[in-house]
Amino acid sequence: MKKIIAVAIMAATVLNAFAGNKTDENGQIIKTGYNIGPLPALAYDADKGFQIGAVLQLFNYGDGHNYPNYDSKVYLEASYFTKGSQLYQIRYDNKELIPGIRWCSAFRANIDKAYDFYGFNGYQSYYDYGRVASGKAGDAFLFTPFYRMRKNEFLFKTEFLGEITEGLRWEAGIFANYIKTGSIDKGNINKGKSEKQEFPEECPTLYDIYKASGVLSEEEADGGFSSGIRAGLVYDTRDKEGAPSRGIWAEGHITAAPKFISKIPYYRYSLTWRHYVPIVKQDVLTLAYRLNYEGTFGSSAPFYALPYMTQMGEKPDLEGMGGFHTVRGIMRTRAYGLDMATYNAELRWRFVKFNIGKQNIALAFNFFSDGTMVTRGRDISALKESVLYPAKLKGQTKDTPHITFGTGFRFIMNENFIVAAEYGMPITHLMKNSPLYNQDGTGAFYVNVGYLF
Repeated sequence: MKKIIAVAIMAATVLNAFAGNKTDENGQIIKTGYNIGPLPALAYDADKGFQIGAVLQLFNYGDGHNYPNYDSKVYLEASYFTKGSQLYQIRYDNKELIPGIRWCSAFRANIDKAYDFYGFNGYQSYYDYGRVASGKAGDAFLFTPFYRMRKNEFLFKTEFLGEITEGLRWEAGIFANYIKTGSIDKGNINKGKSEKQEFPEECPTLYDIYKASGVLSEEEADGGFSSGIRAGLVYDTRDKEGAPSRGIWAEGHITAAPKFISKIPYYRYSLTWRHYVPIVKQDVLTLAYRLNYEGTFGSSAPFYALPYMTQMGEKPDLEGMGGFHTVRGIMRTRAYGLDMATYNAELRWRFVKFNIGKQNIALAFNFFSDGTMVTRGRDISALKESVLYPAKLKGQTKDTPHITFGTGFRFIMNENFIVAAEYGMPITHLMKNSPLYNQDGTGAFYVNVGYLF
C-alpha cells in the first residue's frame, strides 16, 4: 500500500508540473487546468484476487471556479485479476460542453471466467463453507468452483442531467448491455492441480443445477442483450463530489428494458438516499450513510440484470450485493433477488492534511458498517436436494439481514484522486453456534479507488 501511494504522489507531481494553480485566502491550493492522476493498479480484491494493471484519471479544473469539483473528467482502466477476470473501463463526465447540461458516459468490459454465484435470495441458498474450507486445506477436492460460473459483460450508457431548481435535477439516458453467461471451464479450473484437488468433471456447479432444474429458464440462462432507457430525479446539495463532508445526495430512477431492444423485457426502479453530516468541521470528522432500495415491477426479471445497484452519472452500475462497491466484507452476489434493501454507514476521519508538489494531500481513516437483505426473492421451489449433488442447496425459509463491520484508510489528493484500502467482516463469522456461521464468508480485504459513496 505504501508503495502504491508513493508511486501515485511521484507520478502526479511530475505529470502535473505543467498544470496551473492558485491559492485562496486560507493558503489552500486551487487547482486549475488539467491534472493527471495515474496509478499502477497493483491491488487486491478478495472476490477477484490480485489486480495487475493501470488506472489513469484526467481532471480538467478550468479556471478553478468549481474546485474542488472539476469541469470534466476522463477515467481509464485496464486490469487483470489472478482469479481469472479482466476489466476494461472508460468513463467520461463533462459539465461545461453543453450549456446547462451535464453529460456522462461509461463503458465497461468485464471478462470473468470464475464469477461468483451463490444462488438466489441470500440465506435461502445455503453456502457450504465446510466443504470449501476442506478443499482449500487439501482434505478433499477443491470445492470453490461449485460456486462459480462464466460471465462476460459489455456495458455502455450515456446520460444527461439538467437543473430544475437549485439542487434539484432531472436525469435521463440510455443503456446498451450485452451479457454472456455459462458454465465454468473445468479443464482450465483444474489446470496445475493434483488429481485429489481437481473439481470432478461429473459434478455439476450450482449454476448447472439452476439451469437443469429450470430455476434459470432456457431463455435467460445464457444471457443476452439487455438495453433500455432510464429517467429520474436527483437532489444534490453536497459541498463537493469526490469526498463530501456535508449535504444530501438523493436519487430515484426508473429503468425500462422493453422487448424490442432487450432479449427479455423487464422494468425496475431504484431509490437512493445519501447524507453527509459534519461532526467536526473542515472535513475532520464526517458521518456518512447511504440507504438504497432496488426493486422490480412485476414478478420477473432476467437473473443477469439483477445483481446491480443502479446509479446515474459517469460510473457504471455497481456490481453486488456484496464486495467493495456495495456491501464490504460479504461475498460478491451473496444477496441476489428481485428486490433488495441495502445500507452503508461510516465515520470518516481526516487525521492529517498537507501540501506536497503543489498537490493538496489528506490521509484519512474510516470505520463502517454495511448491510443488505433480499426483500423479495426469485422462485427457487424447483430445486430438489439429491445425493448426486455435492452440496446442500437450500437454507432458511427467507432471507435476513447480512451485516458487516470494518475499517479502512484513504489517501486523498486534490479531493478527487483517492486510493482506498479496507477490510470488512460479516457478523456471521462471529456466530459460531448459529446456522448462519460463515454463510457470508470470513471477511474480505480490498485495495481500490474512491469512497464507496
